[in-house]
Amino acid sequence: MYRPMRRKDRAMPPEEAWQLLKTAEYGVLSTVGADGQPYGVPLSFVVVGQALYFHCALQGQKIDNLAHEPRASFCVVGKTQPVYDNSFTTNFESAVACGSIAKVEEPRERNDALLALCEKYLPQHMDKAPGEIAHSGAVTAVYKMTLDHVTGKARRPRESKDTD
Repeated sequence: MYRPMRRKDRAMPPEEAWQLLKTAEYGVLSTVGADGQPYGVPLSFVVVGQALYFHCALQGQKIDNLAHEPRASFCVVGKTQPVYDNSFTTNFESAVACGSIAKVEEPRERNDALLALCEKYLPQHMDKAPGEIAHSGAVTAVYKMTLDHVTGKARRPRESKDTD
């Protein structure tokens, strides 16, 4: 179902790709609409176990797209550094996750996902999280992407060789 990576020399070990996915600050969710139009949107997110969670408004293009096609991809980029190494290039690290997305309806899972998002982005304010979640709950949707494929790719700086 998934094509093998063309540049196998740049493939990250699976555990490293998962780690980048877990620690990245933001990512881009890519979906497709009923008209075949692709749509990518940057999101804050959190990975819990084998799933990725995000929150959003109750309506919008990504929600319409997911109602049409629940399969999606999610991409994160870690460190990047443009370099000149006998050519123009960039050192980088990235991970791509694929899976199916569903709205979280179960109250406990929904609350736990929102708490995990709060913990990731504002851990110093966790005392305020339950109140904020209760306050915005009626206008907030939570979605879960069940991850069935995660890959990572990187071009790392070359080690310098001593010429002494």
